[in-house]
Amino acid sequence: MLVMQRAMFAAGRRIANRPAPLTRAYATHKQLTFGADARTQLARGVDRLSRAVAVTLGPKGRHVLIDQSYGSPKITKDGVTVAKAITFENRIEQVGARLVQDVANKTNEVAGDGTTTATVLAKGFFNEGNKHVSAGCNPVELRKGVMQAISKVEKFLKEKSKVITTSDEIAQVATISANGDAAVGKLIAQAMEKVGKEGVITVQEGKTIDDELVITEGMRFDRGYLSPYFITDAKTQKIEFEKPYVLLCERKISVVNDIVPALEVAVTERRPLLIIAEDLEGEALAACILNKMRGQVQVAAVKAPGFGDNRKATLHDMAILTGGEVFTEDLDMKLTDLKAAHLGRVDSCTITKDDTVFLNGQGDKESIQERCDQLRQAIADTTSSYEKEKLQERLAKLSGGVAVIRVGGSSEVEVGEKNDRFVDALNATRAAVEEGVVPGGGVALLKASSVLSDVKGANFDQQLGVQLVAKALTLPTRTIVDNAGESGAYVVGKLLDHHSSDQEFNMGYDASAGKYVNMIDSGIVDPTKVVRSALVDAAGVSSLLTTSECVITDAPEKDSKETGAGGMPAGMGGMGGMGDY
Repeated sequence: MLVMQRAMFAAGRRIANRPAPLTRAYATHKQLTFGADARTQLARGVDRLSRAVAVTLGPKGRHVLIDQSYGSPKITKDGVTVAKAITFENRIEQVGARLVQDVANKTNEVAGDGTTTATVLAKGFFNEGNKHVSAGCNPVELRKGVMQAISKVEKFLKEKSKVITTSDEIAQVATISANGDAAVGKLIAQAMEKVGKEGVITVQEGKTIDDELVITEGMRFDRGYLSPYFITDAKTQKIEFEKPYVLLCERKISVVNDIVPALEVAVTERRPLLIIAEDLEGEALAACILNKMRGQVQVAAVKAPGFGDNRKATLHDMAILTGGEVFTEDLDMKLTDLKAAHLGRVDSCTITKDDTVFLNGQGDKESIQERCDQLRQAIADTTSSYEKEKLQERLAKLSGGVAVIRVGGSSEVEVGEKNDRFVDALNATRAAVEEGVVPGGGVALLKASSVLSDVKGANFDQQLGVQLVAKALTLPTRTIVDNAGESGAYVVGKLLDHHSSDQEFNMGYDASAGKYVNMIDSGIVDPTKVVRSALVDAAGVSSLLTTSECVITDAPEKDSKETGAGGMPAGMGGMGGMGDY
């Protein structure tokens, strides 16, 4: 009997020490929240997120410090970056916050800036709408009134928009978007002046303390020489050609007979030859190197940039720029039939191991302009952001140049913060060039609220929607002044009471200097596209939030307490008769 008890005890202990089986949790049900309770929790999420974002608004706005799971904490004044970093434990609050994040993201995608203004407006629209719905207003009619008012304000902003043309005006827009940093505005204005309004301007993290502007004129692409034997300047490790011929080929060249006609033309005309093809290999590459080493002809070879259809399109761009032709299988053109007229021409060419730059292609100006117009139309028609980016790069290479702003700083955190401001300022500048500017500091929206007195809703609830918009439009100015340590309500009241006429439309409050000024003359401007996008996006999402009567979320997970230690059912701490062992 004793032996049996010991055996049972040993078996029980093995069971107790056995690891609990792995289980997979599935969401089995949802949680439904209705009416005022749902809207209250949504409002709490919207309010908490908006407060975090709103502290960054204006010239005296504060920074937000964001803890990250990797690397150093991030310091930023970029509204959309702050919004993306926020998550809440309460699922309904998270739904409200997520919708406001979507407002900021949409504004950022369309205009590239104005995310903080959009967030502040979204909070104002939703909170005011929530009050009216709680008091018994029909939310659907309320939304109709809101959208009617937004349409009126949008039209008003377009009428008051001022076209910008000079470099100083561009610098003003960039400076305001960069929270008053004049150095940022000046650098972006210089870049836009150099490469034109359609030129490509990119922002990169630099490796020095100071900010740098690097301009590349002409056509540049990121492919270097195929062999170091082609180098003409041993000291700088570059190939530099003056007035070279350019051979453009869509396929690989490996047979020496294919390049002999081009080499003969170069020798006859005593001009350098640049070969741009999918690849140059085998005896064709060896023949080029041999001719270069013997000094019989200056020749170099570079791989064509891009892949697939993009490579084909880029080669045709080069052909138009240089006045040459692309040897392609589609047209059944053979390299053995090459004549001098098939080769492109440029004034100069510089090739390093990483990139190639053409200056002053000899192509027909009308053909180049026609190609640029085709690319502009393609940019307008495409819906893919990737395609749009590639088309803009091609347009810039044909029409202007490329500018790279290298952001400097003494630490990674500082460079990251400045980089955010440079990107915002660049996007704002592009938006301003596209649709013009209006007085900044929230003044355009504040003054627009006065035109809503003429808007009449079809019923009482719609009229409440119009009044709701008029009240929410004062929030950006109020927030900017509050962040500067002044009384936002007092400044808003004074601007509406004393400076609301058409003649004083540009009058506003300079929060950085603490005085009332003409905003346009003082250079405090906002791009019309940014203000308009922020307004429309905020109103659309917030008014829909107001009409919500039910919120469906995943039910909160409950901790399972049905198993005891060791995976044994609760209450089975031991086995009878084994108390002495």
